Amino acid sequence: MWKTVLATSTALAIAGSTLVYAQQGPGNGKGGEAHRWRPSAEDIAAYGDARIAALKAGLKLTAEQEKLWPPLEKALRDQAKQRSERFAAHANAERPKDPVARMKRRAERMTQTGASLKTVADAAAPLYASLDDAQKKRFTAMARFEGRRFAQAHGRGHHGWGHRHHFRHM
Repeated sequence: MWKTVLATSTALAIAGSTLVYAQQGPGNGKGGEAHRWRPSAEDIAAYGDARIAALKAGLKLTAEQEKLWPPLEKALRDQAKQRSERFAAHANAERPKDPVARMKRRAERMTQTGASLKTVADAAAPLYASLDDAQKKRFTAMARFEGRRFAQAHGRGHHGWGHRHHFRHM
């Protein structure tokens, strides 16, 4: 148990300190222009991989539970890939000036996000059902903590990446 806690704590400390260091990039606090750090697609993928690994390590799965992990991991990775693609498309697209067009565009993104979240929830259900009470508490705590930590580190309140709740609603 201590190895898992140590590994998870170390991964979170490294990721957290990296975010802080990256946010204090050139010019911040030195009288120069303040630059807001924006994670690259590679950064987002790396942090996503770390969160998935931390969740798995923190759950301390049994041999039987390990068999239920691959569908959840695949769903989480697919969700991250889709999110990255939507983010890139959104960043490269011109924002409609018409408020109705903006609402339709947002509704489409929410529909896509909802479908992705349902896929993750469906993949998580068998594993979650097999967890004991302590594992369920860790699952909930780690999932909630991860979504909030990233959101707060990037000045996005409690909404995570572009108002997407990474694990919080599973």
